[in-house]
Amino acid sequence: MKKKFYLGLALLLVGMSACDNGSKFKVQGEVSDSKDKVLYLEASGLDGIVTLDSVKLGSNGSFSFAQKRPESPEFYRLRLDNKIINFSVDSTETVSVKAAAGDFATGYTIEGSENNIKIKELALLQADLQKRVDKLAQTRMPAGIVQDSLLSIVNSYKDKVKREYIFAAPNTPYAYFALFQSLNGYMIFDPLSNKDDVKCFAAVATSLNNTYPHADRSRNLYNMVIKGMKNTRAPRQQTVEIPEDRIQETSIIDIQLKDLKGNTRSLTELKGKVVLIDFTVYNNAMSAAHNLALRELYNKYASQGLEIYQVSLDGDEHFWKTSADNLPWVCVRDANGAYSSYVSLYNVTNLPAVFLVNRANELSVRGENIQNLEEEIKKLL
Repeated sequence: MKKKFYLGLALLLVGMSACDNGSKFKVQGEVSDSKDKVLYLEASGLDGIVTLDSVKLGSNGSFSFAQKRPESPEFYRLRLDNKIINFSVDSTETVSVKAAAGDFATGYTIEGSENNIKIKELALLQADLQKRVDKLAQTRMPAGIVQDSLLSIVNSYKDKVKREYIFAAPNTPYAYFALFQSLNGYMIFDPLSNKDDVKCFAAVATSLNNTYPHADRSRNLYNMVIKGMKNTRAPRQQTVEIPEDRIQETSIIDIQLKDLKGNTRSLTELKGKVVLIDFTVYNNAMSAAHNLALRELYNKYASQGLEIYQVSLDGDEHFWKTSADNLPWVCVRDANGAYSSYVSLYNVTNLPAVFLVNRANELSVRGENIQNLEEEIKKLL
């Protein structure tokens, strides 16, 4: 009887062990020229990066990690120093990676799933985009030309990724990965204020929600799409009531918002200057180039009477304050973001949006009618 009991217990333990092993995925491979370096396995979660495991590499650079398989597709990364290899896992698969320490993030090979091959393609495309943008930033061309070139490069990149990765297979982890690529720390695809980009997020959100309706990533992406659709929906055809206290004798619609120091700054207090009103968001890949172009104009014409009144629609107040801290012009923020009444009153449909106000505090020209911003400013000065 005891023998039967012990045999049954042994079989149970073996079964439990097999079950436990079967619920894990593996990441294994080799990293050459990496002796004594530490390789990290990290999870790329919704709340940030979490270290799961690490190993000090030996002379042959071999490694092997095992982790509990996710219930829905999740993203992980191997990190060596500050170099990253991203990959996804959605089952008990084994991911095999071979790389060299020198070009760890770009020269690796990965086997295990088509998703990870596509993620590598996206990573290489993004790395090439970053190089092109960095090279452009080092040129001595006028800031306006640099900004136009940057827009062209980024838009071309987005068109390619939309066509070949997102809309081609919106139900895949690599399509999700493509949505959250960044350039200079800013998301390339804007899920909250760019109508075309919101469509990309919606395509992936719909597919994920059908397959993994209870997954945190599915719910998070769905909520982003709902917010983006609200922000970018077509405005109703109705007359906007302009409060009388916002209309001065010059018929300009006044703006009264708080600056970085918490002081209320009024647009009309700048009467006597030529004012460039700029509605913008700082948390955007184009923001740095846009502000660079504005700074070039400001440096040239501030002494002649030009002022910039920049309205941020960023949701994150701390991010705005940090980004605007060293800008020399008037920086204010509307916490209502895309729902700002000033956005409606000025009929802002795209960001950034610029307007020019003459010295008499009269609205002179708006962005879509400006062929050459510098020439228009010189006319008003």
